[in-house]
Amino acid sequence: MGDKIIPVGDSAKGAKLFKQRCAQCHTTEHGGKHKTGPNLSGLFGRKTGQAKGFSYTAANQNKGITWGEDTLFVYLEAPKKYIPGTKMVFAGLKKSQERADLIAHLKEATKKP
Repeated sequence: MGDKIIPVGDSAKGAKLFKQRCAQCHTTEHGGKHKTGPNLSGLFGRKTGQAKGFSYTAANQNKGITWGEDTLFVYLEAPKKYIPGTKMVFAGLKKSQERADLIAHLKEATKKP
């Protein structure tokens, strides 16, 4: 996991990606509602399967990793490969720059106030 170099992300491009590819299932604002996927507020530094009030699969709850740039970079490439058994249907972002841009946006958008 640590052998992949994460490019510098562009938050503005990441915001567009989030709107196009993620917002149907996720929200980012503090206190936001869960949709098909969990609200992502406070994502960085949180363990998998830990957003209060969201019904996760055992696979997500038991993965036991902490979300950060490195783990998200790998996860967002192929979620079902990284967490087999997840109910997330998103196929992933194959382009490393797109993943970096999305992560840059998420770092800003999911900060707790």
